[in-house]
Amino acid sequence: MKTRKYIIIAAMALAAACSKDDKDLNRFTVDENASVVKWKGAAPDHFHTGTFDVSGTVKTDGKGNITGGDFIIPITSITNDDLPDTTKPQLLNHLKSEDFFNVALYPNASFKILEVVDYKEEEGDAIEGANKLITGDFTMIGETSRIHFPAKIVIDNTKITTKAVFTINRLDWGMDSYSDPEGDLYILPDVDITLDITVTHK
Repeated sequence: MKTRKYIIIAAMALAAACSKDDKDLNRFTVDENASVVKWKGAAPDHFHTGTFDVSGTVKTDGKGNITGGDFIIPITSITNDDLPDTTKPQLLNHLKSEDFFNVALYPNASFKILEVVDYKEEEGDAIEGANKLITGDFTMIGETSRIHFPAKIVIDNTKITTKAVFTINRLDWGMDSYSDPEGDLYILPDVDITLDITVTHK
């Protein structure tokens, strides 16, 4: 009887371990050293570009399909690519202020994947080779709006890469400073976003 009991316990332990392993195989973590969110904001006569860091996780069904994902974008990681070092702080501090991201109250933005479906590349798509349409909730400065964008996603057993180029309207999140075309400083509402995300098993 004891032998049978030990066999049952061992079998249950093995089943639990296998279940955990299967679950872990379907969970990917952002490689923060290989991932970046790029931004481009513009006025009528000039523009600025830069990047954000990104972290998070992606879930799959184990059959090559993404079923969900959660990402954090720390706003304090914002950089600028086009200004000299002497003037970058002025722009970055302004972007972190209450006029824009208000990092004192909202240090992070976030994105939650709700759905990823097959997509056929269309003429005029900003990303070449787009094969998926991603739908998710993007939260920034305390406001959440749903966005959709095509992406090129490549999935293998140990890594998923996602590349996308799309535009968001900052007014959808209440970021309405300098939005008057007749004002002394007018900043266009559209912001270009480029995603280059790699997630792997850890």
